[in-house]
Amino acid sequence: MMIFTSIYGVVDGIFVSNFAGKTPFAAINLIMPVFLIIGAIGFMIGTGGSALVARYLGEGQKERANKTFSMLVSVSLIFSLVISILGAFFIKPIAHMLGARGQMLSDCVLYGSILLPSMFAFILQNEFQSFFIVAEKPQFAMWVTLSAGFTNIVLDALFVGFFKWGLMGAAIATAISQLVGGIIPLFYFIFAKESPLHLTKATVNFKDLLKACTNGSSEMMTNISMSIVTMLYNFQLMNVAGEDGVAAYGVIMYVGFVFVSAFIGFCVGSAPIISFHYGATNHSELKRLRKMSTNIIIIVSVFMTFVSLLLARTLSGIFVGYDKELFDMTVRGFSIYCFSYLLVGFNIFASSFFTALNDGLVSAIISFLRTLLFQVISILVLPVFFGVDGIWFAVILAEAMSLLVVLAFFEKKKSKYNY
Repeated sequence: MMIFTSIYGVVDGIFVSNFAGKTPFAAINLIMPVFLIIGAIGFMIGTGGSALVARYLGEGQKERANKTFSMLVSVSLIFSLVISILGAFFIKPIAHMLGARGQMLSDCVLYGSILLPSMFAFILQNEFQSFFIVAEKPQFAMWVTLSAGFTNIVLDALFVGFFKWGLMGAAIATAISQLVGGIIPLFYFIFAKESPLHLTKATVNFKDLLKACTNGSSEMMTNISMSIVTMLYNFQLMNVAGEDGVAAYGVIMYVGFVFVSAFIGFCVGSAPIISFHYGATNHSELKRLRKMSTNIIIIVSVFMTFVSLLLARTLSGIFVGYDKELFDMTVRGFSIYCFSYLLVGFNIFASSFFTALNDGLVSAIISFLRTLLFQVISILVLPVFFGVDGIWFAVILAEAMSLLVVLAFFEKKKSKYNY
């Protein structure tokens, strides 16, 4: 589900780059981190809330689980609508602050203005991905994601490829697909009374709300930090390589989303299982899950790195094959950046694992160091010595430093959680 979500997000980039040009393509890459930050609200409530709800189910508190679930969905709906309204007033100043000028600024404002009204659905879509696992309906979640994805792909082909609406068409296609991905699950949980999870009358429980937000803060921090770091990458690339640098990084990020989403999807799928057995004090199963997960991640990490090296030119050509200089820069960057896949999976799993154990503090520390502090240090220091290549190497150094922290936490906490 997560892999396909990332793939249909990539479709915008392919159509815009090939049919509208590299300036609109760079504009999407420049403004997209803003919407990922907004969407992080859904990941926070979804991951933190699902861990809490799954624990209640493991303890046999079904009524409390449904009340908590309903409250979290209601709060996220209200909050997301407020954010969308406020965003309409600030989208232009934000784009200008990120470095957009001239036509790129106009493109950022156009794309953002169309996407903002559908942000509530984007947040719900991110949130329900975790709750569908707890509700024992991962297959239904997959079909919802496929529906949203195919909607985006078909409308991109129609609006951008056939009608030639360019950036506007891509934004409309994305907005409609987000509505599909967010509203269908909402109606499911309203009417599926036989489901282990369903929406009921919501009452605010500030203790549970705070617990869910605190527990999911690491996932929110991960998404916000990644977006902030992306902004910093774009800023550095604008200074070192100009618009082409931003476009090249955009290609690498689009492809990277697909690979990293495999790890995220594994973590989203496994976290409620870990939370359930933690709530049931089934220590032997926790140990088995931790060992099995580690082995899976190692195998997939090596495979992803090999595939990335093998297909660097092909994948780059799909996006920017029309511009040789941009193509060469993208291939070079992708061939370096892909070695981060050897490390990133285990670091993502570690953060998710501690969230599932309801240890939001450790998870947040890992996420903060991995996605923000180490990344910022690397992206500011390495380009001074290695130029553009330093930007591509930055993520590898950050993930390596994060792995050392992760290993230390796993060793320190093993006696407490018996995994």
